Amino acid sequence: MHMRKFLDGRKRGGDMAVRHSGGGSADRTLALLWRNHKQAEPSRPTKLGRRPTLDLDKVVDAGIALADEQGLAAASMSGVAKALGVGTMTLYTYVPSKEELLDLMVDQVLAERDLPAPGEPRPTGWRDQINLYSEQTRAMFHRHPWLASISTIRPPVGPGMLAAREYLLSACAVLGLSPRQTNTAALAITTYIDSAAGLEAESDQLERQTGQSHDAWWTERWDLWETYFDQDRHPTMTAIWNANGYGDGTREAADESYRFGLDRLLDGIEALTSLKP
Repeated sequence: MHMRKFLDGRKRGGDMAVRHSGGGSADRTLALLWRNHKQAEPSRPTKLGRRPTLDLDKVVDAGIALADEQGLAAASMSGVAKALGVGTMTLYTYVPSKEELLDLMVDQVLAERDLPAPGEPRPTGWRDQINLYSEQTRAMFHRHPWLASISTIRPPVGPGMLAAREYLLSACAVLGLSPRQTNTAALAITTYIDSAAGLEAESDQLERQTGQSHDAWWTERWDLWETYFDQDRHPTMTAIWNANGYGDGTREAADESYRFGLDRLLDGIEALTSLKP
C-alpha cells in the first residue's frame, strides 16, 4: 500500500501530487549534496565587496522550515525565495532547480537521525541497533511529515542517505550472513521501517488536517456494522471481534502491528544464522 501511494500520483492532504527525488542533473546534484565533504581546495583571492548574506545551507533550511509548517508545496523556489527575502532569480544562483532543492532537503532531513558512525559507541545487540534506527526514523517522519509524500525510489545519494545505509549494513554484518544476505536483510529492514514510518506520519497529518481522530471517523460509520455487515459472510472477522481481538483503538492497533511486524522480520533474519553449515 505504501509503495502504491508513491506510484499512483494522487493528491494528498492539500499538497501537490507525490514528488520524486533524484530528478536533477547528476553532476550538479552530487556536487551540492557533498559540498561540505569535498577535499579542501586552495584558497583563491576574492574580490572586495559586501559579504553575501545568503548561502546554500540557509536556502535548504528555509525549504525544510516551509515544508514543515505549510506542506511541501510551499517549499517552491518562489516560496523559499520569499521566505528569505530575495528574488527567485537570486535563489537560482545557489540551487539550479527545484529538483536539486528537493534532494538537498531530503538528504539533510535523513542526516538528522542520530545514528552512530563507524567507531562511535552504539547499542550492544544487533536488535537494539535496529530498534535505534526504527526510533530515529519514526521520529524523523513525525518532525517532517512531508517526507512521506516523496518517493525515494531514486534516492538523493548524499551523506544522510549513505550514513543510514552504512549503519544498517554494519548492524546486520555481525550476524555472519553472506554479503548478499547481509545486503538483502538491510534492504528489507529499511523497506519495512521507512514505509511504516511514512504511513504513520501520513496518519498523524490527516488527523491534524481534518481535526478528526481515526477512531471518531470509524464511530461515524458504525452503521456499517449494524446495518450492512453480514456475520455469515465474515465469520472470521466476527470471531475475532467477539474475542476482542481488534484492540482498543486504531492508534494502539497500528503501534502493535508495527512492533509485531518488525519483531517477526528480525526473527526471520536471525533464523538464517542457525541454517548456516
